[in-house]
Amino acid sequence: MKTSLLVLASFAALGAAQAQTTDTLKKIKDTGAVTMGVRESSGALSYTLGDGKYVGFHIELCTRVLADVQKSLGLAKLDIKYQPVTSQNRIPLVQNGTVDIECGSTTNNAERGRQVAFSNTIFIIGTRLMTKKESGIKDFPDLAGKNVVT
Repeated sequence: MKTSLLVLASFAALGAAQAQTTDTLKKIKDTGAVTMGVRESSGALSYTLGDGKYVGFHIELCTRVLADVQKSLGLAKLDIKYQPVTSQNRIPLVQNGTVDIECGSTTNNAERGRQVAFSNTIFIIGTRLMTKKESGIKDFPDLAGKNVVT
């Protein structure tokens, strides 16, 4: 499984990439504001401190990307608004423009690539299995009916 950072997705979504990019960047330039999709509890990657404050690796990365967007658009100030997203709604919210940018651990696969654009991969996760050699457990199906701790 390859997990990638979903970033600048609405800037280059679907087949109308150039128009979408222009529309989103124009909206940001005209309003001086951008809406960042954030996760409220994704461990150290993204979480809320309450009172509309969010922190974590993904928030930091997204904030740095937006600093570059601000600079490239020649904006003296860029107001960052936060929109909580879930695994179920993050892609639709990018597609419909509710969220201008979303930085999160979203699996980058062909189906999702047809819906939104992904940045370069910056985060890869995989699930592995570690057992004692003499246990006879070689793969996940061997765990059927057994108690497992992660």
